[in-house]
Amino acid sequence: MNPRRLWAVARKEFIHVARDPRSLILSLAIPVLLLVIFGYALTLDVDDVPLAVWDQSRTPASRGLIADFEGSRYFRIAEAASSYRDIESALDRRKALAALVIPPDFSADLGSGRRLRVQFILDGTDPSTAAIALAYAQAVAAGFGEEVAVERAAAAMARPAPASEARARVWFNEALESRNSILPGLIAVIMMVIAALLTSLTVAREWEQGTMETLVSTPVRGMEVIIGKLAPYFAIGMADVLVAMLMGEFVFGVPLRGNGALLYLLSGVFLVGALSMGAFISILAKSQLLANQLAMILTFLPAFLLSGFVFPIENMPKVLQAVSFLVPSRHFIRVLHGIYLKGLGFHEVAVEMILLSVFAAAVLAASFAVFRKRIG
Repeated sequence: MNPRRLWAVARKEFIHVARDPRSLILSLAIPVLLLVIFGYALTLDVDDVPLAVWDQSRTPASRGLIADFEGSRYFRIAEAASSYRDIESALDRRKALAALVIPPDFSADLGSGRRLRVQFILDGTDPSTAAIALAYAQAVAAGFGEEVAVERAAAAMARPAPASEARARVWFNEALESRNSILPGLIAVIMMVIAALLTSLTVAREWEQGTMETLVSTPVRGMEVIIGKLAPYFAIGMADVLVAMLMGEFVFGVPLRGNGALLYLLSGVFLVGALSMGAFISILAKSQLLANQLAMILTFLPAFLLSGFVFPIENMPKVLQAVSFLVPSRHFIRVLHGIYLKGLGFHEVAVEMILLSVFAAAVLAASFAVFRKRIG
């Protein structure tokens, strides 16, 4: 590989990118825009669930239970109902996502020491939200039940029976903020998509503009053409990574507990693989439109659906779990979560680093082989 020929190709590509404002906007502005949109809009937290309440008891006991729901940060009383028809109407109009029904004998059961029963109705059109809201409601009800047990024991002038106490501690994401998990994974998805989209047009553009024949007639080797064309986009991609890291720290407040230099290094390895995949697609397609469409299908869908970014891999069918091992974004997201939230070091992410390196080397080698075959 001749450094002068390599630099000549890279310089030509740098000039082309600098003279094409659309490419610069695509490579620099869109990642920032996606981070802002997804960072603020995409959240898995369920807070402030609108609740309809039908209090048939209308006693201090029932009002105490309602106060516990309203006092939690997970629910807010949105509507007072007087029948199941009112509850159904509130759920249909999305005025409420859940409903609490307190029976008429609630206070009598409380006074007689019988088991307290209430009804909690959920809108199941969004199963994930409904499941989380149900867990919150069960926690509020359990807290109210403990208060009742203590009051009963005090009224009987006896010490409460000793019971086991479970104290939950959350590590690595103490506040259970979904943003702390989403933002690092979002960096991987954006890098994969943008990098592949940018480089998917490089070689195809040469074929469409008729300049490939001129390039082939020069002494430049195929390996030098590929690496030279990837060089400017690698620099742009690493700038995007730096911007994303700074936005995560200072805009979204996502903690970076690990080594930032290690994260930046592994991002470079992942970026080489993503850029090489785009180049590989560009060589095969020979058409900018087809290359762009293939890049979206082969990068965005796997990175978004099969990487564990949104949907847990453990819940997927066994076949898709096996396929997900071939998705580089899956391994890079594990690296990002580990370094960002757990503060992992080199030894803990060594396996993922090896897998990402193998992916980058394999796709880059495939690009060399296919390109030589095309111009040979």
